[in-house]
Amino acid sequence: MVSIEDYGTYETAWCPGCGNFALLEGVKKGLVEAGLAPRDVLFVSGIGQAAKAPHYLSANLFNGLHGRSLPVATGAKLANPNLTVLVESGDGCCYGEGGNHFLAAIRRNVDVTMIVHDNQIYGLTKGQASPTSEEGTRTKAQPAGVILERFNPVAVAVAMRAGFVARSFTGNVDHLAETIRRGIAHRGLAVIDVLQPCVSFNKVNTFAWYKKRCRELGDDYDPTDWSAAMKTAVEWGDTIPVGVIYQNDRPPFESLESVLAKGPLVGREVDRAALAGEMMRIGGIAADA
Repeated sequence: MVSIEDYGTYETAWCPGCGNFALLEGVKKGLVEAGLAPRDVLFVSGIGQAAKAPHYLSANLFNGLHGRSLPVATGAKLANPNLTVLVESGDGCCYGEGGNHFLAAIRRNVDVTMIVHDNQIYGLTKGQASPTSEEGTRTKAQPAGVILERFNPVAVAVAMRAGFVARSFTGNVDHLAETIRRGIAHRGLAVIDVLQPCVSFNKVNTFAWYKKRCRELGDDYDPTDWSAAMKTAVEWGDTIPVGVIYQNDRPPFESLESVLAKGPLVGREVDRAALAGEMMRIGGIAADA
């Protein structure tokens, strides 16, 4: 029986009151509810305060470059489809530096759960605007206010028919944990955008601001209805829907790869004769050129 204690307790480098604490709790709880032991889980993260989250739990971890967590997670999942792979990083890392990888991951639909700490600001680098910052937000780097329209990752993911698209809020850890559990259970890419306050650098989108606006989707909501999901995904302002916004049954990328039909690449013997023959063939082509 897996327990919360199996994932350990560590001292963090986060600011007191940071939304990351509740998010870490929700992640641990979601993993336990999914019945996953630490040895069966791989976290891949980028750079930033959010990307430090997997450092503070006991599990396998690959800490990569800023915005480059999804390619690593994709490679790990393709090499070992039996491994539960999660990406955990921030809005700047996943939607800014990693924006193109975000789009590619949706198209591929690799069976990876993507948990994004969306505090609408860059926390580690001291508070400049991120892709999800509200228009008009004033920061030290944008003293006149953000002039760009806010990027809506949920709407983009739904528009591209990602396999599983959800939003949650650190003010409700039980809801967050259940959303993560459902994302892990989904076969295909699961995009979970988590609203979490940055108490040091975002004085607008505070805990109270989110608490006032977040509205859980009811039991009568149908996440398989794409048209309804698009309307829900673009809803942002006085009301912010949270829950599973869209879900479909697209086959995951790895199930379409014929080379994986014989099982995971991990542990498979290398056919050295075939490899030598292929290298000779490539060498011959290069010589002829």
